Amino acid sequence: MDLEAYFERIGYTGPRGKLDLETLTDILQHQIRAIPFENLNIHCEEAMELDLEAIFDQVVRRKRGGWCLQVNHLLYWALTTMGFETTMLGGYVYSTPAERYSNKMIHLLLQVTIDDRNYIVDAGFGRSYQMWQPLELISGKDQPQIPCIFRLREEGGTWCLDQIRREEHIPNEEFLNSDLLEKNKYRKIYSFTLKPRTIEDFESVNEYLQTSPLSVFTSKSFCSLQTREGVHCLVGFTLTSRKFNYKDNTDLVEFKTLNEDEVKEVLKNLFNISLQKKLVPKHGDRFFTV
Repeated sequence: MDLEAYFERIGYTGPRGKLDLETLTDILQHQIRAIPFENLNIHCEEAMELDLEAIFDQVVRRKRGGWCLQVNHLLYWALTTMGFETTMLGGYVYSTPAERYSNKMIHLLLQVTIDDRNYIVDAGFGRSYQMWQPLELISGKDQPQIPCIFRLREEGGTWCLDQIRREEHIPNEEFLNSDLLEKNKYRKIYSFTLKPRTIEDFESVNEYLQTSPLSVFTSKSFCSLQTREGVHCLVGFTLTSRKFNYKDNTDLVEFKTLNEDEVKEVLKNLFNISLQKKLVPKHGDRFFTV
């Protein structure tokens, strides 16, 4: 694996030796704008692999994306190789319908320490929940970013990531009640502890998420990619394009229903993805908002 190939994949041309917050932020932003958060392998009858060599081949050489266990594993490798003090952490994703965090540790995120300050870094949550900058590990502090206001809370050694969202304007009236729309202004995202993890800790859940009928990842095919103004999301045959804060503390969310040929075109033109196997788009009944 080649760090320069990774930099070329994400379009990063900045300094290699500066291990500061500015460099960390720059790398995170380049990755989330170049590498989609997606699970398309599952719906092409291919495996979502955890092996770093396989992830590098998929994401860097074949210019694909991946889910959190893959893209954050790749980011962990890149940051560690550069010399950043980086730790893998495990997260429990909040389910709005169930009003609780997941029982299984299903999310991989990173902690990076710079000058004795700790930051949460996550390139693998996607959609309108994706952080654009590292979050300083401080409890109760609002940390405004372009997508929203993020807030970390700590209670008894457990940390929680929340967000305060804007209002949404949906000009396509037929989509006003879409199940893809987030209804809550204050949204819990996930909880985690600061216990260091290894990629082996995620092997069983990696298998579960891509095989269980209870998993949102088997229920829906999705792909999301951040832009300089917002985010594009493709779920099944439905494409949403969000522009953050387009006016008066409001996000603009536009919907379009695609046919099979248009899905292929959108993947190529918006997400820079060309699939080797046939995709079967799916919009199942598991809760998943954009």
